[in-house]
Amino acid sequence: MIIASAYDGVVAGVIIGVVAVGVVGYFLLRALRIVQQGYVGVVKRFGEFRSIRQPGMSILLPFADRMEKVDMREFPMTGDQQSVITKDNVALRVSATIFCQVIDVKSALFEINDFQLAVDQLSRTALRAVFGEMTLDQSLSERNTINTRMQEHMADATMKWGVRLNRIEILDITPPTNVLQAMSEQKEAEQHKRAAILTSEGQQQAAINSAQGRKQAAVLEAEGAKQAVILQAEAQRQSLELQASGEKAARQLRGEGEQLALSAIDKATINPNTLAVLQLRALQDLASAPNSKVVVPYEAAGLVGAAQVLVDALGRSEDAVPAAVTNGSGGPEKNGGITSR
Repeated sequence: MIIASAYDGVVAGVIIGVVAVGVVGYFLLRALRIVQQGYVGVVKRFGEFRSIRQPGMSILLPFADRMEKVDMREFPMTGDQQSVITKDNVALRVSATIFCQVIDVKSALFEINDFQLAVDQLSRTALRAVFGEMTLDQSLSERNTINTRMQEHMADATMKWGVRLNRIEILDITPPTNVLQAMSEQKEAEQHKRAAILTSEGQQQAAINSAQGRKQAAVLEAEGAKQAVILQAEAQRQSLELQASGEKAARQLRGEGEQLALSAIDKATINPNTLAVLQLRALQDLASAPNSKVVVPYEAAGLVGAAQVLVDALGRSEDAVPAAVTNGSGGPEKNGGITSR
């Protein structure tokens, strides 16, 4: 009996120890919480907000405290395609991605039931409102404007929920099939128009270049002709100047020669016989010149006198010769049929 009682006591002690260890372990599990990096823990005691725990190990009051973890990292929210109508009544299928981040944990948990669902629904209404203010061409070409306007529509509401919108990106805009076909035809027409414009501009530029070339050629040709005329005129002027200079120099030389001749005549004593010979030679030159008229000067007696002087001189020379060559009789001698007196 004693052995049985001791055995029962040992078993009971073991059971109590195991139960005590289990209770302690359970309390430790309920009291210790680990918060990962990028998250924060919101502690609520009996359902009331108590505190916010940063990443690391936290100790809670068992059965009284409860921790809810909130992701503080930026996360994307991609919605499905939805139908929107533009300002010019064109139906489009649009999908967008919203990048948001929780900045106020208390507001995100207690100001809105589900902030992710709220942001998604708000983005849909903002997308319809923004596209409703824009035409089809603006919707397809101004995506940055769409992103900015959507962020302006949603910023105030999301900040109230403790959520910040970092950016909004439009993923896809799908117009209807007929609109796509019309856009394709319009694009093709634009390409043809641009090709025609480029062709006409090329032809215009070619014509302008050709006209400019002809103009430059004409200008160069005119300048060449002008330069040639100027050079020719310069040459003629220089020739005339040289000719005039030569004539001037010749006249000066002739004048100087005549002046020297007259000076020599003034200084020399002219023999009347020599003067008579010169006068007769001058008269002979005038008579022998073609198409000339012999004009008897008014002072004809001077010429006659000069001839008489010449005849007398010749007579005296003939008389001197017979005197030198007279014969012994001393009578007159006939010479060439001329009888000397």
